[in-house]
Amino acid sequence: MKSKVIQKIDLITLLLYFLLITAGWMNIYSSSYDGSGFSFSSRYGKELIMILINVLFLIGILFLEVHIIPTVSYYIYGFIILLLVLVLFIGDKTGGSRSWFIIGNFKLQPAEFAKLATALALAKFAGREGLKIMSNFRDLIILLFIIAFPAFLILLQGDAGSALVFASFIFVLYRQGLPFYILVIIFIEILVFISVFFISLNTLFIILIIGILLIYRILTGNKRETRLAALLIIGLSMIGFMYIIFFRKNIPVNIILLISVSIVSVIKMIRVFNKGKLLQFIIPLLLLFYIGSAYSVDYVFNNVLKEHQQTRINVLFGIEKDITGVGYNVHQSEIAIGSGGFSGKGYLKGTQTKFNFVPEQDTDFIFCTVGEEWGFIGTSGVIIIFTILLFRILKIAERQKSVYTRIFGYSLASVLFFHYAVNVAMTIGLAPVIGIPLPFFSYGGSSLFAFSLFLFVFLRLDAERNTLFS
Repeated sequence: MKSKVIQKIDLITLLLYFLLITAGWMNIYSSSYDGSGFSFSSRYGKELIMILINVLFLIGILFLEVHIIPTVSYYIYGFIILLLVLVLFIGDKTGGSRSWFIIGNFKLQPAEFAKLATALALAKFAGREGLKIMSNFRDLIILLFIIAFPAFLILLQGDAGSALVFASFIFVLYRQGLPFYILVIIFIEILVFISVFFISLNTLFIILIIGILLIYRILTGNKRETRLAALLIIGLSMIGFMYIIFFRKNIPVNIILLISVSIVSVIKMIRVFNKGKLLQFIIPLLLLFYIGSAYSVDYVFNNVLKEHQQTRINVLFGIEKDITGVGYNVHQSEIAIGSGGFSGKGYLKGTQTKFNFVPEQDTDFIFCTVGEEWGFIGTSGVIIIFTILLFRILKIAERQKSVYTRIFGYSLASVLFFHYAVNVAMTIGLAPVIGIPLPFFSYGGSSLFAFSLFLFVFLRLDAERNTLFS
């Protein structure tokens, strides 16, 4: 029986996994080796011990009775939620976030395991027979709660980067039937968020108003109501401007536009609420949502965030430069990667690495070590291996008879993609420095063990791909 399980394990995925952890350890060794001889007390020594323990434990996972996994899904989720709550009160603060349990030399970050636990709970709930995401609003709310609750607890710890990873589960819901227009709505909201930092609120509001009116006209075909809504917004705005002029009030133009749009949108929603015209209700609601979110982002940025937080965001978007302050890590990382050229400086020969110019070079910024010592060839190789692994996971997920395993596989692929895409983009200045590791590559026991467990549980489920789990 056990030999049959081993024969069914996907060897290509297993090979890609060992390629990544081997290459990862080699780069951890390079970034932390000081020439004084091999030592198990060094970071590379500790990582090697963790890899060996990790592999032995994961081999045991392959021999686990597979039906136990779906059975304990909710229990694991509940246990991790308990740890996330406890760490808020008795956890240790490291790097600005209270995310760790530290007992002697033992460190545990529950947030790393929360992604696996969420995937298990999501697969258990969404994998029920006959469940359709958009046919039952209650089920959709429960699914969103399963994703959002651990993210909220992690956010309370001060670890915004790890909390953001949970947004990747939206792709799992999309695979299970979440309509494409939901993704479009989210994408537009991201554009609105970014636009706040580049154009004035007045201009952004006008663009949103015109854009939503055009969408309303195209989707409903109602030219008369579109024209009437536009005239009402203009008329109410003119009344607001006249009020400012005659009474000499210091009211921002964007507030006038916000009030005008709110009045017209609410009137429209009230008119169609009981008429079953869902589309005509949703479009003005979206306009309110986008304008309200733009105003909120602008207000929070200017009135809530501290100066160093504002600077970090401005540096990210290229609005200002700060290569000696918050932009130092990224600047040094870009220098390291750029200096590697096509084929790199050679293993153990990276000057940026050896002289510790790049902070966190064996954790969050380990990709720059690859770039400096292995060059374009090395970085391309790592990206290709990760990409092949992702497509392999998706292919395996699609061949599953059980919805439970398919959802779990898509969860793994989504989280893995978010981590590797953001981490790589972070090291070359295309994404904010949010402190998430490169899976199987970065130094850290919690990250290595959590991602390895995630992958090996999936491989164990795949070994029983013709079995229906519930």
